[in-house]
Amino acid sequence: MEIINRKARHNYFVEEEYEAGIVLTGTEIKSVREGNCNIKDCYGIVRNDEVFLLNMYIAEYKEGSIFNHDETRDRKLLLHKKEIKKIKESLEIKGLTLVPLKAYFKGSNLKILLGVCRGKKNYDKRESIKERDINREVAKNLKNF
Repeated sequence: MEIINRKARHNYFVEEEYEAGIVLTGTEIKSVREGNCNIKDCYGIVRNDEVFLLNMYIAEYKEGSIFNHDETRDRKLLLHKKEIKKIKESLEIKGLTLVPLKAYFKGSNLKILLGVCRGKKNYDKRESIKERDINREVAKNLKNF
């Protein structure tokens, strides 16, 4: 099961990608396995040399009772120190943003694909749409031959 943030590649230029583990509680992982997760509006920050994911929505687990989790709490990401240092430098110096691109299972662990991204302007977005339409048209014409 994959949860893809489609808006991320539309709104940002992805400069670098990192794969990170995520610290979850028991009810959170059960809810994600059911597909009750959304990474559309979340972003990452570096706080005290640790990376956190903010605003990631994971719905409450139905059978969680009193042990249920907060739906949009800050979640810690697991990365190597060198990766955290590199991300921290690029976020501070270059003015980039840390955006989750995809959430997926690798074995039994949930992984997050993070992108260090630069925002697109409106004319960049229009150019991307134009390119996509041209490529679609070319593929359709090749298929007809």
